[in-house]
Amino acid sequence: MDFSVIGDKIKELRRIQRITQKELAEDICTQAQISKLENGEVIPCASTLFLISQKLGIDVNYFFNIGLTPRLDYVEEVARQLKIARRNFKYREMEEIVEMEERNPLFYQNQKYLQLLIWHKGICLYHVHSDFERSLQTLDEALELTNEKFRTEQELEILLSKGIVFFENNLLDEAIQVYESVYTEMKNLPQLRDYILKTKLLYNMARAFTRKGLYEKSTETCIEGIDWGIEKDNLFLLGELHYHIGYNFELAEDYRSAQDYMKKALLIFDLQKDHKYSDYINGKLMKWQEDELMKNT
Repeated sequence: MDFSVIGDKIKELRRIQRITQKELAEDICTQAQISKLENGEVIPCASTLFLISQKLGIDVNYFFNIGLTPRLDYVEEVARQLKIARRNFKYREMEEIVEMEERNPLFYQNQKYLQLLIWHKGICLYHVHSDFERSLQTLDEALELTNEKFRTEQELEILLSKGIVFFENNLLDEAIQVYESVYTEMKNLPQLRDYILKTKLLYNMARAFTRKGLYEKSTETCIEGIDWGIEKDNLFLLGELHYHIGYNFELAEDYRSAQDYMKKALLIFDLQKDHKYSDYINGKLMKWQEDELMKNT
């Protein structure tokens, strides 16, 4: 591990936040020790790095990772670009990034970062090339790279991707089995840093339950997702979850309840300035209103 890189990063973060060495050292160590640490003259103990990370407002694992991967900032930027492409369903862009970085030795210095590339390669094999078998094989290959006692958040994301591939091929029992394993594994995490991972899981579980005809179970799962988002003050998929409850009521032919939830979904989408579903939902609402009028005339 290159501890001089850690010292450089501490100095950089301290200066960005306009914290003096004396202020950073307070309640942790001496100013002289901070100076030596920043100059790479001493090896910090884990407890000191933890306290420094708390004061600088970052995860302590950042320091350990950057010591193993000197150009961690570059790797994290690639991870960010892949995440953006994944959330916006831009799979060809994702494939271009993966193909370029597969030749980058930085990603072979740390299993976690190699796993990142292989995971997204598996996603591309399915969504770009429609190769179901190779996609699943590649996702499994990514999972086999690490051998932790408990799954990491990245590994749970990979499993979630695998479940989605099963779902889109109408292998519902297989998808639900994967989703439920992720749900169980998530409870073993000491702390869930990416709150939206649980929201994504619950939304995809709900979709699978609906396709199986388990409308009540799907609605309960959606409500859990909504409650989680509200608890964490996060609107991610909140509109979709409300819409999906409405859709469950629609399939159960309870159109009045369906309207209530779809109106709530429209309101949330409007607040988010996301109008791609507006015409579709408004079309449903207008049809139900017309049907109601015809019944009463």
